[in-house]
Amino acid sequence: MRLLRDHPVVPGERWVYSAGFNVGPALTDTARIDTELEDLRGLAAAGARVALLSHQGSAKDGTARHLDHLAGYLGRRLGREVRYLPECSSRQARRWAAELRDGEIALFGNVRLEAGEERGDRELAAALAHLGDRVAVGGFSKAHRRHASNVGILDFLPGYAASSLLRETELLRPWAAGGGAAGSVAVLGGVKPEKTVVGLESLTRTYDVVIPGGVVLNTLLAVSGYAIGASELGTDAERCATVARTVLGGRRRARIHLPRTVLIAGPDGATRTVAVEAGVPDGWAIVDFDLERWAVDAVREAGRVLVAGTPGRHAEGNHRAAAAVLGARAPGEPHTLLLGGDTVTELPWTGPRSTGGGSALHYLADGTCAVFEALEDNRKKGVGDHAA
Repeated sequence: MRLLRDHPVVPGERWVYSAGFNVGPALTDTARIDTELEDLRGLAAAGARVALLSHQGSAKDGTARHLDHLAGYLGRRLGREVRYLPECSSRQARRWAAELRDGEIALFGNVRLEAGEERGDRELAAALAHLGDRVAVGGFSKAHRRHASNVGILDFLPGYAASSLLRETELLRPWAAGGGAAGSVAVLGGVKPEKTVVGLESLTRTYDVVIPGGVVLNTLLAVSGYAIGASELGTDAERCATVARTVLGGRRRARIHLPRTVLIAGPDGATRTVAVEAGVPDGWAIVDFDLERWAVDAVREAGRVLVAGTPGRHAEGNHRAAAAVLGARAPGEPHTLLLGGDTVTELPWTGPRSTGGGSALHYLADGTCAVFEALEDNRKKGVGDHAA
């Protein structure tokens, strides 16, 4: 891959910088912004003209919003004005990009407000490429997504890996296998299907113990024949169920923790603890669970603990499983790693953290992600060599 840190930037160069901030107006956790500041400062100091792209939310579920709340934060951290320009693919956006001054950084409109972003639309990617002559790709949190602004755009411009991507791979590399003689534990939670399809499938092959929570746990219990009531199964339930059956029925390294008791919530918000074997009543949903003693001991004694997703509905006040896991580790110790935005934001942990959730799981499973493959292909094909 071409690396941004190796490129001698000269004044007047026109850059698109593809970040992955995905931070709401509350700016609860800014790690995904802060990881890009070093390269942004370097580009501006060298006189580059930077059209900054990012996303927040998703058009699919209507959570995408404008990014004006980020411009002020970026300006304060960078020590220079960062204007917010609310479009990114229009003729007006192209005019704005052409008018940028040497050393100026402007944040353009949320790419997730563009209908073709999440399906990697080629026309959208071409429109975004008109904002500059080169593209620096950061945003490790979206490195597994084949979207227009981080993979599609590489069909049109010479691409460079930002420092944030390299730092994440260096952080994650030691976590690709288990923790040696001391053992390893992986905790899987949340609602995204990749926690099952990628995380469960790969980590049960490489780690000693896997503690599923969230949709991963619900899926495993369902395919094991337990009644789970109205418990959430996510957006790709059939595919996740197929993977769960294969994992349970196949050869694996990991011992999988399935709890004997779970905390369930009813339609009126009332909660109670029930035995898994008794089943979850209709209309009730699993929101947390109790760790078996052997699992708590495994977490405490492990040489490495990976937490990918909150095991219970932590934001709703359900802290049992998370408290048991983190309580078995020394605060801030370096051999526990949290993955992803929601996990990092919700869980009280001061130790090592990755900005990637799904992207980190993909990297741990395959040693690469869609963005790395696209950057390598971009270099091999010599895309934009006249500009590079």
